[in-house]
Amino acid sequence: MRSTMQDRQLTVHSLFRHGATIYPDSRVAGFDGERVGSTTYEKTAIRVAKLAAAFRRLGIRPGDRVATFCCNTPEHLEAYLAVPSMGAVLHTLNLRLFPEQLAYVVNHAEDRVILVEASLGPALAKAASQFKTVERYIIIGPNPGCFPRECLDYEEVVAAEVPQEDWPDLDERSAAAMCYTSGTTGNPKGVVYSHRSIFLHSMGLNSANCVGLSENDRVLVATAMFHANSWGLPHAAWVAGSDLVFPGRFLQAEVLCRLIAAERPTVSSGVPTIWGDILNYADAHPVDLSSLRMVLSGGSSVPRSLIEGFQSRHGVRIVQAWGMTEMSPLGVIAHAPKSGVTSPEVDYLAKAGRPLAGVEIRIVDGGRVLPADGESVGEIQARGPWVTGAYYGEEAAEKFQDGWLRTGDVGTLDAHGFVQIKDRTKDVIKSGGEWISSIDLENAIMAHPAVLEAAVVGVPDPRWDERPLACVVVRDGARVTSDGLREFLAGRVAKWWIPERWAFLEEIPKTSVGKFDKKRLRAQQAEGSIVVVGAVRA
Repeated sequence: MRSTMQDRQLTVHSLFRHGATIYPDSRVAGFDGERVGSTTYEKTAIRVAKLAAAFRRLGIRPGDRVATFCCNTPEHLEAYLAVPSMGAVLHTLNLRLFPEQLAYVVNHAEDRVILVEASLGPALAKAASQFKTVERYIIIGPNPGCFPRECLDYEEVVAAEVPQEDWPDLDERSAAAMCYTSGTTGNPKGVVYSHRSIFLHSMGLNSANCVGLSENDRVLVATAMFHANSWGLPHAAWVAGSDLVFPGRFLQAEVLCRLIAAERPTVSSGVPTIWGDILNYADAHPVDLSSLRMVLSGGSSVPRSLIEGFQSRHGVRIVQAWGMTEMSPLGVIAHAPKSGVTSPEVDYLAKAGRPLAGVEIRIVDGGRVLPADGESVGEIQARGPWVTGAYYGEEAAEKFQDGWLRTGDVGTLDAHGFVQIKDRTKDVIKSGGEWISSIDLENAIMAHPAVLEAAVVGVPDPRWDERPLACVVVRDGARVTSDGLREFLAGRVAKWWIPERWAFLEEIPKTSVGKFDKKRLRAQQAEGSIVVVGAVRA
């Protein structure tokens, strides 16, 4: 027996058309460093249709790659909607990659056109001589005059066109966008998102068990738009009719606090480092954060102290989520269950969370699937309709097992479906044959009121094979010693976890997506550029 349901394709264009038609008066706002400019969905949709027509006139065809080198701006949103809707593939370039990495991903993706903000032009130009397939650049703002090929003005390009009306009929399984992993080991790997995966991820994000966006929400997009489709928020907000506020490149705590007070967003997002800075600023200055009903945070483990600090001192709910570029990226989100549990709510908010509908999670050790008992530790594996099944143009069979993505994260899964991340497989510390979770140890250290940031890496030890080195950034005006921190950890973690080696740094190096760069910390320790204090066991 066959279904009689209509077979309509799930595409980015259908998301775009719905938002533009049903919510024409919803707003799109952008901050340029001095003022906030605002327009409507209706007017934005016209510009999207003109941009699509311009790309067609420039010879872009279905399947061609169009790259962006942009911050969080309304123009970037226009590209998010226009490029996939016309059948081309949007490739968001990571602004923080080294020139050699930029050249690699542009050439590997075979980008034909790059849309670039004028202020970012010099950074992109450092790699431009190595680009093999780029035919022209479209510049948002005054031409910086630093590119070897033809440049077009974005506003002139858009203004010259008649809005596209004959949108192509697209296969929902065709490519809509692509993003490369941050490439902490080897070259970055490309992940290609289908129209179907973006559509379903948007529905998952908008479910009540996730963020639950509606036209009554106003979303401050503080997650980089080059990073995994900005966690899907632009697409999800558009189809829900939520107002959108784009802060541009201005992600400093003071600026974001002023934007929150002035623009009154109900939902925001961002990595823990951004929200840690905001909490520190808000604790020291009069700040109005009362409009926020939820802040979605992830990319690295969200410290329990950050969750508790926002909730207790500012009434802001920080909701942790976990995923990765390969998962579009949301896989699980931390909302407390309604019944059958006795732990405080924050115990659940401090976990990675439970899977969204459609995503399956399992814990595996040595090929054996472990029980969901909250105790068994193994590699976290995932599958679902917005989880990648392969990397673009690259054989990486070791990253998959029986149709499941091997995430590289180590953790547990309990009977309620809660995932607890213990570490990355490359970051977990094996000391005397026993495992130490660097993430759990970092969170315990960051609970100390004098500690701003803490990153823990494993270093060689003659007796125990590996021991933890705790790298700490102390808050301005605060004082703490390694002995004081060791005393603080007593009773909070296992005694044998407590580090003997400590380093007090001005800042902890970050990766291109704002995570602690532990690879760099290990290299600095190995070359002796980190001053280590504390008594080391013989």
